[in-house]
Amino acid sequence: MKYVVGSLQAFLAREAQIVWIEVAETRGSTPRETGAFMLVSPTDSHGTIGGGQMEHMATDHARNLLAGMATETHLDIPLGPEIGQCCGGRVVLSFRTLDTPARGDLDAMLEARVNGFPEVWLFGGGHVGRALADALVLLPVRTIAVETRRTELDLMSSGASHRLTAMPESLVRDIAPGSAVIILTHDHALDFLIAREALPRTDLAYTGMIGSKTKRATFASWARDEGLDDTALSRLVLPIGGKTVSDKRPAVIAAMTAAEVLVALDAYRRSAGS
Repeated sequence: MKYVVGSLQAFLAREAQIVWIEVAETRGSTPRETGAFMLVSPTDSHGTIGGGQMEHMATDHARNLLAGMATETHLDIPLGPEIGQCCGGRVVLSFRTLDTPARGDLDAMLEARVNGFPEVWLFGGGHVGRALADALVLLPVRTIAVETRRTELDLMSSGASHRLTAMPESLVRDIAPGSAVIILTHDHALDFLIAREALPRTDLAYTGMIGSKTKRATFASWARDEGLDDTALSRLVLPIGGKTVSDKRPAVIAAMTAAEVLVALDAYRRSAGS
């Protein structure tokens, strides 16, 4: 997510006149949720509130505000035949010129949202670990990459926070509840040690390991000798990325795993909120 925040900050630094458009209220079926926002300048924009005719209308209204040709700070838009958009719901949009107080509010909102994102811990900075870091950088998560090797960590995306440690397994106990743990080190024994710490935790949203059916069988035998029961073992996703796509290129595994993790994080959030 650091890449997204960075590009937003670059937009803010580049543009002198900006309107902050936010989805203030939704009813029925809508393309984006309450709180979604975009920024509009006289010649450019950043982000999206759902696209389509609604976004075109909002962008035009924002530029009219900047030009002094409009004064309304809210628009109530029906997403139906009236505007040629078939969602069928209704959206209320708020518009705020980004003066100094508004910029402070925007910065505070962004900080709160980023701090509220779930963590994804990548144990291993090899080819798949780096591909995963690249895939996760655009998603609403905070990525932490853990490595025992400085050389591999230096190759990792700057969108991830970096942790260099000789004992990665010792970090697992302090991982925040609701996080995802993805294990893909260069050493099977180290993979097993990390999983041994993660699987007893019932408060993690996802624990996955790169590998094969053979590796899963080997790990299961070792884990039972270590005292893990079948309930704990059932929490392990191995191999990561599912079986729908057989392509084993790092970028493909990363894309499939990122989707798998997002589903798990959403399911955890829903269960925690129920």
